[in-house]
Amino acid sequence: MSTSLSTEAGRRCAACKNQRRRCSGDCVLAPYFPASDPQRYACVQRIFGASNVARMLQSLPIQKRGKAADTMAVEAQRRVQDPVYGCAGIVGRLQGEIRAVQGELARTQAQIAVHAAVARAQQPALGAARLMNAPAPAAPPPLQQPAPAMAMQDPFQGLDALLVDDYRADINLPDDEMDTDQAGLLLK
Repeated sequence: MSTSLSTEAGRRCAACKNQRRRCSGDCVLAPYFPASDPQRYACVQRIFGASNVARMLQSLPIQKRGKAADTMAVEAQRRVQDPVYGCAGIVGRLQGEIRAVQGELARTQAQIAVHAAVARAQQPALGAARLMNAPAPAAPPPLQQPAPAMAMQDPFQGLDALLVDDYRADINLPDDEMDTDQAGLLLK
């Protein structure tokens, strides 16, 4: 008799085992909630309810039931771990990380643009010096990194002045012939 009970228990799914009932051959939950993982079904049943899970799975085509059961299991597990936010908490955290990385990318691209503008401004001066057989001008002092507190306040510090200098170099105007405001921006 004990062998027949253990065989019957081996055939029951986690849902039928949880509800202490015999698992029929056409049990909709059996393929997705095996007896080997009772915790998975316990979370789903606690969050969604046994009848709702069975009804949702029965309403879907057979090929979509596996993904639906997996999705319900993940959502239920997250809701048990974080009762307030559930999956939305994870999504919000990941979106915050994406925003932080996008900000870092924008700062890095701005630094690249500044260094490229400095390099473009130095190239014509070096080329003219070589043509005149004059010694090359001394290298400009290295760019100083702003203090970390200042870097966070204004990551584009000095970019406007470099763009104005680059514009002046392109049109070959002396500094006093251009109209600029107090911040060094061109006035039209």
